[in-house]
Amino acid sequence: MEKKEPIWTKPFVSLFFTNISVFIVFYGLVTTLPLYAIGVLNRTDEEAGLLMTVFLLSAIVVRPFTGKILDIAGKRKMLWIGLALYLICTVLYYFIQPFAGLLVLRFVQGIWFSIITTATLSIAADIVPITRRGAGLGYFSMSTNLAVVLGPLIALAVIQSYSFDVLFVVLSILMIVGVLTSLSAPAGVIPVKNDVKSKLSFGDLFEKRAVPVAFLGSLIALSYASVLSYLSIYAQEKGLLALASSFFLVFAAVMLLTRPFTGRLFDEKGPQYVIIPGFIFFAIGLVLLANMDSAISFLIAGAFVGFGYGALVPSFQTLAVQSTKHERSGYATATFFTFFDSGLAIGSFVLGLIALHFGYESVYLVSGALAFAVLILYMVIHRKKKHESLI
Repeated sequence: MEKKEPIWTKPFVSLFFTNISVFIVFYGLVTTLPLYAIGVLNRTDEEAGLLMTVFLLSAIVVRPFTGKILDIAGKRKMLWIGLALYLICTVLYYFIQPFAGLLVLRFVQGIWFSIITTATLSIAADIVPITRRGAGLGYFSMSTNLAVVLGPLIALAVIQSYSFDVLFVVLSILMIVGVLTSLSAPAGVIPVKNDVKSKLSFGDLFEKRAVPVAFLGSLIALSYASVLSYLSIYAQEKGLLALASSFFLVFAAVMLLTRPFTGRLFDEKGPQYVIIPGFIFFAIGLVLLANMDSAISFLIAGAFVGFGYGALVPSFQTLAVQSTKHERSGYATATFFTFFDSGLAIGSFVLGLIALHFGYESVYLVSGALAFAVLILYMVIHRKKKHESLI
């Protein structure tokens, strides 16, 4: 029996924990900053939504250039620079109170978030065995999945027991840990230098082959923005804010329990065996959120959304990387995240308007309907590709 190449090497583990730290800060702030803006700074729901939109806007603007930046400066070097500046931004939340200053801080932090997340996933794609890339990148995405629960869980627990100032200190300490674990990160694949100078081209900003997959990813992100940006406010409106952290706990637990199975299924059977059930569960979970009337229904919805999101996003990330050459992994990763972040930003804005005029139940109904629509689109595309391969 052929021995499988290992995934959980020391460099992989170091990247795993660095990524956890980065995303704990991200999800912790995404969950609590709207409450901070409304409760402490006396801002409106729309202004609170700007804190997410501005962050994603900077990430979207910078993201197309990150593949080229990583090639020129080096993936590991840019990872370290990005982490140092992301840490500084996290510390500054303690000192900056004016809302305008907070918006500027969010914009700047979004730049470094863009560079860090592109670098970590790109390096992970470089060091994972090619034959086990579906499982390997799926396992790596578990670091983000853990942060999905740990970020809101830690952040909500701290603000309920202490204060937002204490939260900013705790998140800063976690980022210091992330910086330290990154010190053993590998350099990743170094591209062959091309001495011929040319103008900036489409290929320097995007990986063309990854665009179709990235587009579908953006539609998933648009639906997921309902959970990422508005769940805490919706839970508060329903009198279930104390259970918001439990929602994310169930969400992450389901993702972590199913990830080894779905990653292996992706590699051995094919992506459609993971993606189609993922869409179905994701859409059902969003519709359940729209109709929740108790703590139990709230947590059941978290399980469905967790399974769906945990199956879909790693699968599409892997498909984006697999769509191109090994040395173009940075560009494929940047392309996927550019579209994904765009979906989150558009979703946060559009769904915010829907919430303002029609209520949060409508937000989750629209998100669930969109997920079903994207499932149909995926099945049409998959069937077309399968038919073309037979010709």
